Amino acid sequence: MSDKKTSLSRKITSLDLEAKQLGMGGKLSPEIDEAQYKKRMQQRKNVQLERLKERKIKKGLLIVFTGNGKGKTTASLGMALRTIGHGHKVAIIQFIKGGWTTGEEKALKILSPNISWHALGEGFTWETQDRVRDEELVKGAWQVAKSFINDPSYKLIILDEINIATKLGYLSPKEILTYIQSISNRKNHIVLTGRGASESIINQADLVTEMKLIKHPFKEQGIKAQKCVEY
Repeated sequence: MSDKKTSLSRKITSLDLEAKQLGMGGKLSPEIDEAQYKKRMQQRKNVQLERLKERKIKKGLLIVFTGNGKGKTTASLGMALRTIGHGHKVAIIQFIKGGWTTGEEKALKILSPNISWHALGEGFTWETQDRVRDEELVKGAWQVAKSFINDPSYKLIILDEINIATKLGYLSPKEILTYIQSISNRKNHIVLTGRGASESIINQADLVTEMKLIKHPFKEQGIKAQKCVEY
């Protein structure tokens, strides 16, 4: 690492530490006097402005939503909503799902013509009961995904449940990473969802969020999947 990059890294680390020490405010701050509290929060604001100023890099991100908790696909579709709100195009390729039409698909297609939605699976393994067919569908979905990843007109590409496809052995994490890394100066953002994301994908991703399961009505109360919650 060059001296310039090392110096920048140290400055960013120092600013991050200072922000942590100043805290996020509210009643978590120790000040009783409101004037002292305001002084602390002004310091925090100044540090935050410096933190933002030092972060100048822009790039196409590889984002992973994984874990056993609910909300992985939902989080990615929130990004889709944000993207079409800015007037950009979004491609959504679903690798396992496909047996039903979701509320999200209906809503996003109504909201914008910039949504390209492809549900290319036929359901869960216990529904399809055909590993050969499942693998064929996954490989076909991956070919579709690659065409969108390589299309600079699409700002966001969501590969829904692709982590499950790799976990089941139908697609290699190495193949995914090799293809994504082969595209020079990539500007679009790619989101990989599904529980059981491989360590290699997690290690290479720019942003990884793990949804943790604490309670689920299906498990604890025997409540079936319902519209507006699951689909």
